[in-house]
Amino acid sequence: MAKINPKKTAMREQTPQERVKNFKEVPYGYSEEDAVLEAQRCLKCKKPSCIAGCPVEIDIPGFISKIAEKDFKNAIKILKKKNVLPAICGRVCPQEDQCEKECVLIKKMEPVGIGRLERFAADWEAASGVTEIPEKHTSTGKKVAVVGAGPAGLVFAGDMAQLGHEVNLFEALHKAGGVLVYGIPEFRLPKAIVQREVEYIEKLGVKLTTSFVVGNTQTIDELLQENDAVFIGTGAGLPWFMNLPGENFSGIYSANEYLVRSNLMKAYLFPEYDTPIVRGKRVATIGGGNVAMDSARTALRLGAEKSMIIYRRSKTEMPARIEEIHHAGEEGVQFEFLTLPVKYYGDENGWVKEMECLRMELGEPDASGRRRPINIPGSEFRIPVDTVVVAIGQSPNPLIPQTTPDLQVAKHGNIVADEKTGKTSKKSVFAGGDIVTGAATVILAMGAGRIAAKACDEYLKTGIW
Repeated sequence: MAKINPKKTAMREQTPQERVKNFKEVPYGYSEEDAVLEAQRCLKCKKPSCIAGCPVEIDIPGFISKIAEKDFKNAIKILKKKNVLPAICGRVCPQEDQCEKECVLIKKMEPVGIGRLERFAADWEAASGVTEIPEKHTSTGKKVAVVGAGPAGLVFAGDMAQLGHEVNLFEALHKAGGVLVYGIPEFRLPKAIVQREVEYIEKLGVKLTTSFVVGNTQTIDELLQENDAVFIGTGAGLPWFMNLPGENFSGIYSANEYLVRSNLMKAYLFPEYDTPIVRGKRVATIGGGNVAMDSARTALRLGAEKSMIIYRRSKTEMPARIEEIHHAGEEGVQFEFLTLPVKYYGDENGWVKEMECLRMELGEPDASGRRRPINIPGSEFRIPVDTVVVAIGQSPNPLIPQTTPDLQVAKHGNIVADEKTGKTSKKSVFAGGDIVTGAATVILAMGAGRIAAKACDEYLKTGIW
């Protein structure tokens, strides 16, 4: 047996100096030679633990072995049996905390680059110009409405269409994709790739209607009059703020608004699109997750001279992907760890000019398992800023619960749904993704869509709720 390279095959990418001046995707992806080399690191375990780490249960050794044999056509075929969005998952899923974390190689070396290989297979299919559409089941005569064309809704819709049901997918915005198009920046997930995956879902037979606000254009009850079941996958788009003194000064944005302006309204294509967006010189982003990294890196590309991450814990506790923190640091984002904003000061025009912060220290672990930040009395200091982006989380939009009174919701407005079936308190209505769990990962939302599709198919066949 050939000696295994202890490290993943490197993936070429733009240099930090180049990429901060553009919104093009940072990594270039694997060449065929690099993909084969990386695939050959897989041990083809008889009991592959990596599959258990995947929320949609992809046959990981199966598709990787096909890449190792240069049979790329069958690699993507195996992938798509379980994952209808492989080009997206290969780019934005936290494989290091899921499938790759379970790879047996991790005991002695770096795990197989599963996400990189998934991306390669999907991109190879797109470059080949031939997308195979799997055979659908015979039509069941049942109609299903899907609310929200984000990761959960897209997967649910794709699965249900393949099972022979008539599927109508409704999206409030003018583009399908949800957080994939309005939240994740172009340099991490190009919009053309999301569009490609959406078109694949449509080729499966899903009918997509955009600019359709469920709860306003039609209610869930009205959809149920025309459909046999409804799936709600409307995500978590209601931003949180900290309710600090001065938080209403101009120049202080939620990450949602800041990223939507750049992504959906195409500020990244300036001057072709002259989107009204603040181009701050000293930008502070509050938070430590992927959305915070996306915002801070976007600020640099929009011309910031200084882009900072303000985070109340240390680097060890940051929830963002290691790769995103690494890329942000390489690009020049400055990290202010153990720092908590407490107040804003504005200029005579009502525009933010300073942020007052406290230094923190870490105490005992809290409910999240991370060490709890504690204020250091008398440690106040000020940071000059002209733009602040608040990226501390978000809740579901209340529109659907407000217009569906018999739908049970939890404290923060999340829809209550059975995690094993996606069933809600309302008969014939399923839900999944961030609308149920709160803001989480793309792949977990996809997994919830798949679970709900299986349960919904069973319900439509048997009539048993």
